[in-house]
Amino acid sequence: MLKTGFSVRGASLKMLQSHERGAIARIKTSDDLTTQRLNQMGITPGQSIAVEQRFPHFIVRVGNNCQTLDEKAINAIYVRIVEG
Repeated sequence: MLKTGFSVRGASLKMLQSHERGAIARIKTSDDLTTQRLNQMGITPGQSIAVEQRFPHFIVRVGNNCQTLDEKAINAIYVRIVEG
């Protein structure tokens, strides 16, 4: 039974809208190249991440850096949603 006030606190990065943010909870991919690329960009569990733009390119901000992500990278990242 669901209680009033139920909310999802985590999601795939792909589900976030522009200007929403979260903390990277995990990276889940079987593609080693995608994992390496994300690590090189500083996109690792525990980091804060914000969606800057979804179209025409999916751009995120991690720290002071903006990165453009491809579909494989977007699908690999899961976040805990940060309110406000």
